[in-house]
Amino acid sequence: MSSLIDPRVLKGFRDFLPDQERERQGIEATLAKTFESYGFVPIDTPVLEYTEILLGKGGGETDKQVYRFSDHGGRDVALRFDLTVPFARFMAAHVQELYLPFKRYHIAKVWRGENTQRGRYREFMQCDFDIVGVDTPSADFEILQVMERSFRALGIERVTIRLSHRGIFNRFLAHIGSAGSSAEVLRIVDKLSKAGEESVRSMLEEVVSHEAAGEILAFIHPEPSYEATLEKIGRLAGGASEDTERLSLLRSYMQETGLAGRFLLDPSITRGLDYYTGIVYETFLDDLPDIGSVCSGGRYNNLATLYTKLELPGVGASIGLDRLTAALEELKIQRAEPAGTEVIVLCLDDSLIGHYHAIAARLREAGLSCEVYPQKRKLASQFTYAERKGIPIGVICGTEEHGRETVSLKDLRSRDSSEEVPLARAIDAIRAMRQRSDA
Repeated sequence: MSSLIDPRVLKGFRDFLPDQERERQGIEATLAKTFESYGFVPIDTPVLEYTEILLGKGGGETDKQVYRFSDHGGRDVALRFDLTVPFARFMAAHVQELYLPFKRYHIAKVWRGENTQRGRYREFMQCDFDIVGVDTPSADFEILQVMERSFRALGIERVTIRLSHRGIFNRFLAHIGSAGSSAEVLRIVDKLSKAGEESVRSMLEEVVSHEAAGEILAFIHPEPSYEATLEKIGRLAGGASEDTERLSLLRSYMQETGLAGRFLLDPSITRGLDYYTGIVYETFLDDLPDIGSVCSGGRYNNLATLYTKLELPGVGASIGLDRLTAALEELKIQRAEPAGTEVIVLCLDDSLIGHYHAIAARLREAGLSCEVYPQKRKLASQFTYAERKGIPIGVICGTEEHGRETVSLKDLRSRDSSEEVPLARAIDAIRAMRQRSDA
């Protein structure tokens, strides 16, 4: 006797039941509509890349989390750990077929072998949107706008988007003689919200002097206002420059568009990945601060230089869909009910299966989602199936109705029925029944 295989799932991976998947697809659709309203277009890339593509610019801890193996041809390959590095490879490969600036969005799965926690998994969805081909304050600000608009479209109003500038931080580190430790310092500072100030101080003192660690902690502490913070970090970095001017321009754009209250200048925002070169962003939900950032990104002007000699400056952000979904559930934000089957044609006679499918086809042509129950069973069993699936309307047609070219309709929620409805009027009758049921 053969033993059964345990239908288990790897840690950090999940199955999605229909209601969960519908909810996720509804969020994806809302985000895609938002992205496209700003002129972004969709792309896709392979889930597997040559390892040298992915490890070229991830850096540090991310490289250790990559799922990497040899395929059947002995090639060194890896699963993508984000959507930005593959996008840089994509741009290098296809830039001659595209136009600049190129504005893309990409909603797809990525994989990282990291520790699991609330809203954080080893297989997860990212929603990326980027502008490539220009290095301008307008592009930086448009990404901020899309971030802010995406959360409002999802019904999340209490959001704070924190931003900073890696260029200013790097100038500051050079100013205090710690430029040689910049990569490690940036990764340590990126842990501030999770590890706390004292732990960060201890980690900093392992790579820079005690005095430098104190200066870094003073630098990353935000002041009461955007303007005061910008003045401080500019002064500590050696004075005004192109990067402080950009942050000043972004502030003026925020004020002109009425969005100033949605953004906070926070020098502790550094982003741990090596490829960021300019402005960086992170997004926090005011009512769930402990869940961490749900949308982050920044400017990466040198990423594509690994794959092409062309200059392809870029800026973008990524929404972590799984963490965001967990937040929506915890906040109990009411969303529109996901679309599903609206009508089921019940089976009273196996000999009428063809007729049932003809009815369903007419309903679909009228814009109603419809399915046919595939075999004759007790009506009570078919009703239970429809109710468990959330189908509100049942169409009943036996041999007598078939002969008279009529159907009976049943509202499976209220149990109201309409008998002997002519087929020609069934569509209008179903819509009227739906309106009464939804009222």
